[in-house]
Amino acid sequence: MKPTNKSDIVLVVDDSPDALSLIHDTLEAANMDVLVALEGKQALTIAKRIRPDIILLDAIMPNMDGFETCQQLKSDPSLSSIPVIFMTGLSDTTDIVRGLEAGGVDYLTKPIQPNELIARMKVHLTNARLSNNAQSALDHMGQHLMTCTYNGDIAWATPQTYALLAKAKVSQEWQSHQLAQQIRLWLAHDPETGNSLKLEGLEYPLAVKMMGPTEQKEILLKLEDGNKPTGPSLLKIELNLTDRESEVLHWIANGKTNREIAEILEMSPRTVNKHLEQIFPKLGVENRTSAAGVALRVLNAD
Repeated sequence: MKPTNKSDIVLVVDDSPDALSLIHDTLEAANMDVLVALEGKQALTIAKRIRPDIILLDAIMPNMDGFETCQQLKSDPSLSSIPVIFMTGLSDTTDIVRGLEAGGVDYLTKPIQPNELIARMKVHLTNARLSNNAQSALDHMGQHLMTCTYNGDIAWATPQTYALLAKAKVSQEWQSHQLAQQIRLWLAHDPETGNSLKLEGLEYPLAVKMMGPTEQKEILLKLEDGNKPTGPSLLKIELNLTDRESEVLHWIANGKTNREIAEILEMSPRTVNKHLEQIFPKLGVENRTSAAGVALRVLNAD
């Protein structure tokens, strides 16, 4: 067995001392750090204190079985992305389906084969890292993004999204019921990418914009701040431009020519050009293409 990275922390949950001993030795031989729990409630406590990279979970245990334990893990946003592999003597299809529906990513029947266990763990650890890296990149970008299930429940969101929800004083109850219902009904009409839904029942204006489906069979949405300036007003504030300069730059960013801008703003092409001569040094650029690029970054940023 090829050793894996020492940083891999595995939580093994099983009420059988013999099973724990075998799995513990197998994982240590693979150079993994091992945490042990004898039942579900203990597993949840350990996971919250020392977040594992992956969890091996027995299905049949006293007090709280593995299925309920997995469901509680997946309901906690801080733990929901941890891959859970079920290990059990139950081999009926209904039990396997139950484990997967509870949130498990894999299902191994006992007796556990060490080589197969390590091989499957490596696959799920790699997938989890790729998913976490993608989410971390989105977090770093500062985007107001979130993923929702087709039932309207938030599966994941960036810190910026949660901050905007808090700014709008969105309660957990409203989020779980009103928000989920509005998104669910909206998704039922199959909105196209780019379409927005104005959220109702809030004093602070918010909307969600359709970004498209994800590989996890969820929907990627962008949360929009209804009080945030848009278009020329945003350019004026962010780039320290005059009213007319911001209007001209807005239409430059939308691909309009000087003549088209002159007709829209009811001025001469010569006046448009004079405004551009003032805009370029303010933005630190030398041509309209670079100016449009600056404007688009401002307009498309959160």
